[in-house]
Amino acid sequence: MSGHNKWSQIKEKKGKSDAKRSQIFSKYAKLISNEARAAKGNKDAPMLRSAIERARKENMPNENIERAIKKATEGGGALEAIMYEGYGPGGVALLIEVLTDSKNRSAGEIKHLLAENGGNLASPGAAVWSFEKTPEGWKATTTTPLEDADIEKLEKLVEALEGNEDVQEVITNAE
Repeated sequence: MSGHNKWSQIKEKKGKSDAKRSQIFSKYAKLISNEARAAKGNKDAPMLRSAIERARKENMPNENIERAIKKATEGGGALEAIMYEGYGPGGVALLIEVLTDSKNRSAGEIKHLLAENGGNLASPGAAVWSFEKTPEGWKATTTTPLEDADIEKLEKLVEALEGNEDVQEVITNAE
């Protein structure tokens, strides 16, 4: 009866939590690298400082933050910020902010995740009309009411999208 002792249970829980933390840290490392590249390594730049503060709120180690800044300032693959638009279950509009080094790979992955979970990728401008850009980020101007079954599907879709390492944020206009 393997897997039934206390150590196995602890190891399994720790493995899951470490995987989640790793995923969060890699997202913030990409964001910090992108902002550091734009700020040319100046840690006093507002966007870079904001990204660092957000990473610290998630308990990202200083060593990882410094490594991300150093990687961006010394060269390396250029990361690109892309906004994908789509529609999810029940006709909910989705904005998917992505930070990637390969547009083609990310587009394919996003399209696959949307199709797999009852959504579809829309052309640029098809979904952004129902949102407005504020200093804090994107905010829905029109909302879409959903039934319980569609809410569950949407939650599953958003979770799958956020599980992708390139996706930074998913914004919906669901009520």
